[in-house]
Amino acid sequence: MVPAKVIAEIGCNHLGDMKIAKELISIAKSFCGADYVKFQKRNNRELLTPEQYEAPHPVPANAYGDTYGAHREYLEFSKEQHQELMDYCEEIGIGYSTSVWDVTSAREMASLQPSFLKVPSACNLYFDMLEVLCTEYKGKIQLSLGMTTQAEEEKIVEFFEKHDRAKDLLLYACTSGYPVPADQTALLEITRLKEKFDDRVEAIGFSGHHLGIALDIAAYTLGAQWIERHYTLDRTWKGTDHAASLEPDGLRKLCRDLKSVSAGMTYKAQELLPIEIETRKKLKWQES
Repeated sequence: MVPAKVIAEIGCNHLGDMKIAKELISIAKSFCGADYVKFQKRNNRELLTPEQYEAPHPVPANAYGDTYGAHREYLEFSKEQHQELMDYCEEIGIGYSTSVWDVTSAREMASLQPSFLKVPSACNLYFDMLEVLCTEYKGKIQLSLGMTTQAEEEKIVEFFEKHDRAKDLLLYACTSGYPVPADQTALLEITRLKEKFDDRVEAIGFSGHHLGIALDIAAYTLGAQWIERHYTLDRTWKGTDHAASLEPDGLRKLCRDLKSVSAGMTYKAQELLPIEIETRKKLKWQES
């Protein structure tokens, strides 16, 4: 099996603080062994209606501003800050990416030329933005399928095929919720997506919002080549995503276990392996 790629989804778990963002990157690389970190980029005036922007945060305890718009702006990094984060990732040897939520953000992040950009489940039917990614960005495109009907999945893939970009597209099996109970992670959707789209897109992955790491291992054995998990320094911090995130030790164990499973997912190279031959001499009963 192809070894899994692990994305540490920082998202907005940096609390709007560049120092924390860089600490998250550094730990994801040096302690956890992740392959990529990923952030989020929004143009909040474009993404939100005036009413949504000026409304209070639906969960005041998680708010970083007096309105939802102010909350989102507090957590938002500029294009220049994303460039700084991308440069820092390159410096220490870990991949950088970001999710984009609107046309302006898609164009801004595409100009940085990361190896891939992500379309979150909430925006996967925003075809004006998908058009920008297909026509103005040359890198790979990843897209989550939470909150998406099977008819909508087909429409999305056909859109990328129309633009001759489907082979640059990775689809994530995903259940949208924070956190998601194990019995609603629906891991067999990975099998369904592979059966339907494996020969039409680049690959299938799994984006999880559950607790623990056991389900990610199962997702990999079902054929998910990329594993994406939200990641934070402290699950008790204020914010929407922290509770459904892995802390550094959890992410480290996930990366470790995925490597072990990848190494073990083989057939025997010969009927009796060298390690068995020595043991056979000591233990194996044979007819005289």
